[in-house]
Amino acid sequence: MSTTEMKDGVRDIKEVVKQKYGEAALRVKSGGSSCCGAFSGGGCGDPITSNLYDALEATQIPEEALLASLGCGNPTALAQLNPGEIVLDLGSGGGIDVLLSAKRVGPTGKAYGLDMTDEMLALANENKRKAGLDNVEFLKGEIEHIPLPDNSVDVIISNCVINLSADKDRVLRQAFRVLKPGGRFAVSDVVTRGEMLPELRQSVLAWVGCIAGALEENEYRGKLGAAGFEQIDLEPTRIYCTEDAREFLTGQGIDVDALAPQVDGKFMSAFVRAVKPKLQQQTCCGPTCCG
Repeated sequence: MSTTEMKDGVRDIKEVVKQKYGEAALRVKSGGSSCCGAFSGGGCGDPITSNLYDALEATQIPEEALLASLGCGNPTALAQLNPGEIVLDLGSGGGIDVLLSAKRVGPTGKAYGLDMTDEMLALANENKRKAGLDNVEFLKGEIEHIPLPDNSVDVIISNCVINLSADKDRVLRQAFRVLKPGGRFAVSDVVTRGEMLPELRQSVLAWVGCIAGALEENEYRGKLGAAGFEQIDLEPTRIYCTEDAREFLTGQGIDVDALAPQVDGKFMSAFVRAVKPKLQQQTCCGPTCCG
C-alpha cells in the first residue's frame, strides 16, 4: 500500500467516525439516545456500552451526557483522581467523563475534554452549562494532535476512543508528551486476544463500532512501552462471548453466523494503566560536579 493510499484510508476512517458520532449527538439533542445509552436500563442492550455508570453517577450529570455516551467502560470510576489535578479526556463526546472528573478534582483542579466532532462539542458545552461547572473546558481537535502544552496534565483518561484511531502510536506519543512527569494514563478501551479476523478489519463501519480498530492486548502494551510509558497494566473488565458478538456485529455488513464461533472470548473491554516516568534528579558524583 502506498503512502497516499494509507493517508486516504486514515482520512476515510476519520470521516466515518466523525459522521457517525455527529449523528449520535444530534439524536440525543432531538430527544433520543446515541444508542446505546450508558446508564443501566438505557434500553439498547449493547454489550459494550450498556450499564457502565451507576445510579449515583447518573444523578451528578445532565441526562443528555449519559445518553450520548458511547464508551466501553467507566474510567472515572477506575482512575485515581485527586483534588487539584488536571485531567484530559481523549475523545470526550457528550462530556460524561469530563463532568464526572471535574467533580472529582474539585474547584482547584480542571478537566479538559478533546473531541473532533462539532455536534458532540456543542452537546458537551450544553451539558457543561446544565451541570454548572466552572472547571471544565472542551477543546476541538484530534487525539493524534493534542492542543495542549508539554507536561501540562496529571491524568489522561479516554473511553473507547483510542481504538478508533488509525494512528495509535501517534496518539500514545501525544499522550506521553502532555502528561507531567509521574502523570498517569488511565483509559478504558476495547482490545483483542490473539490475531484479529481480517474480515473485521476490512469493515470501516466496524471501526465506529469499537471492533476493527482494537489492538491485540500485547501489542497495546508494546506501543505504550515504545511511547515511553512504564508500569503498564491491562485489566479486563468485560469479556464478550459469541452471543455478544452477534449483537454488535449485526448491521455491520458482516456474516455473523460465519464469524461468531471464531470470536468467542477474543474481544474485551479493558482498563489500561500506565505511568510517565518521573524526572530523575541528578546525583552528586564528587566535588567537580557539585560546585
